Amino acid sequence: MNMSLAPKMLTGYRVLDITQFVAGPTCTRLLAEAGADVIKIELAPTGDRSRFQGLKPRSPEYKHTSQSTYFFQQNHSKRSLALDFKHPKGQELLRKLAAKCDVLVENFTPGVMSRAGLGYEDLRKINPKLIMCSISFAGQSGPLSDKPGYDYIAQALAGITGVIGEPDGRLAQVPVAIGDASTGVAAAMAVGFALLHRERTGEGQFIEATLVDTYFHMHEANVPKVAIRGDAFVPTREGSLHPNGGPAGVFDCGRGEFIVICALAHQWPQVVKALGMPELENDPRFASARARSDNNRLVADILEGWLKTFPSRDAAIAALEKERIPCAPVLTLNEAMAQPHLVERGTVRQVSDPQIGPFAIPGNPVRFSAWSDQSVLKADLLGEHNQQILQEFGLSNDDIAQLYSEKVIIQDPSLNPGNK
Repeated sequence: MNMSLAPKMLTGYRVLDITQFVAGPTCTRLLAEAGADVIKIELAPTGDRSRFQGLKPRSPEYKHTSQSTYFFQQNHSKRSLALDFKHPKGQELLRKLAAKCDVLVENFTPGVMSRAGLGYEDLRKINPKLIMCSISFAGQSGPLSDKPGYDYIAQALAGITGVIGEPDGRLAQVPVAIGDASTGVAAAMAVGFALLHRERTGEGQFIEATLVDTYFHMHEANVPKVAIRGDAFVPTREGSLHPNGGPAGVFDCGRGEFIVICALAHQWPQVVKALGMPELENDPRFASARARSDNNRLVADILEGWLKTFPSRDAAIAALEKERIPCAPVLTLNEAMAQPHLVERGTVRQVSDPQIGPFAIPGNPVRFSAWSDQSVLKADLLGEHNQQILQEFGLSNDDIAQLYSEKVIIQDPSLNPGNK
């Protein structure tokens, strides 16, 4: 079978997506990419708030559109159903949909779904096989469960922000939603595991994914050290150098160019060979990983002095790679998007929207041998599939017209001016 025509792994599964912004939509987008039919519930009157971020169409013709590049990136391949979540009929619609869905993903503040009669204990009574995933800031229980928060707040509470920045300078903020995206990936993984469990047992289940837990999971080595040593060991800001002193970190090549080197302890002889400084191998200041860590800045000074002797950054990289030392140029996003490797593999994914035109989004983070990614992607306007979805769940045209008249469901006015 042609790989591009093969049914995807989640084809036949239906997902109810009641999420917005990044973490939740990332989870459901990955499920959609894997073939699931994702029904994205958008809350009246504006829909997913990401519709107001990113770039909008330039043409005055579309100045009131519900489309944006931000929304497209996080929510392509889904069908939009826009409703009033607070209206009793809106909540009844959600129960009707949940009864026939395989998965429900939501990212309200803990307690909102239960107060609406849509908590897991409520929904499992009407659909025992339902897998429900709640994505939140800090979890459904615990002292922080009712605290409002986003990616960077979770990063701070998980002990991540505290180790970012120059040792003698201000703390730094990573301007990328690492926690949001990673929580979405973790949630999608968990849903996949739960679907496999259901196939084997027939049981649905409840899943929690949180930003704080995901960020804390990123500590690769220091948690045991703190647990054993207590306050005798406090991870601190190291700036551009990794504390293990590989050498590892960001190094100045001169001319405003920088390079990242990540040499492990066993690769020090290779570094010495690349530098052309054999005397360093047995120098007591650098003879062990601990010694190099203690003399981190001195190692960096020697290395940067050597890097600046090259006519270009590429020449320095070539000298390092000759000795198989892991390294890379520090690129701007613009430079990264132009890299032939990323373009060829579809990591930079070219898409087009009728209102916005052509642009690029990140590609799928994983690839499967049994099927390929969709070549053409589409993101719905607000409420674009209201009619189709509700008809699939047994509502008549008269039922749907009544819901429009009561403003229980809404849609982008450009789709059907009669339903404004």
